[in-house]
Amino acid sequence: MDVSAPEFELVDGRTLDLSRVLDLYGAVGWTVYTNDPGTLSLALAGSTTVVVARRGEAIVGLARVISDRATIAYLQDVLVHPAEQRRGVGRTLVELALQPYAHVRQKVLLTDDEPAQQAFYESLGYSLVGGSLRAFARFD
Repeated sequence: MDVSAPEFELVDGRTLDLSRVLDLYGAVGWTVYTNDPGTLSLALAGSTTVVVARRGEAIVGLARVISDRATIAYLQDVLVHPAEQRRGVGRTLVELALQPYAHVRQKVLLTDDEPAQQAFYESLGYSLVGGSLRAFARFD
């Protein structure tokens, strides 16, 4: 296995090779996306910011943000290929993806209820919504 660091780049989501993106989504088990490539393609194209990590031609990590660029930035996806996890790839992806929104006060995300994910996002300064805040979600 290659132990050198992957290369990171900010990309236009419309220019990504969808088959390589699908490989990554499949590797992490996100079948909702892999079962509907057309919707994933639209989601990437409509994202405000997309950052990828590459190892050669393979996409081994991806983060994307949706934002109005003034008041809110929504961290939509953070994926790291299982073989690349626990090496700082996810942290670098999130930091690069959120860099254009340093001036934005609200940075939010929804994620699965897994302890490892909670620890990861807390290490990046996120906290569980509580106290006087309420978070609502609707999935149709």
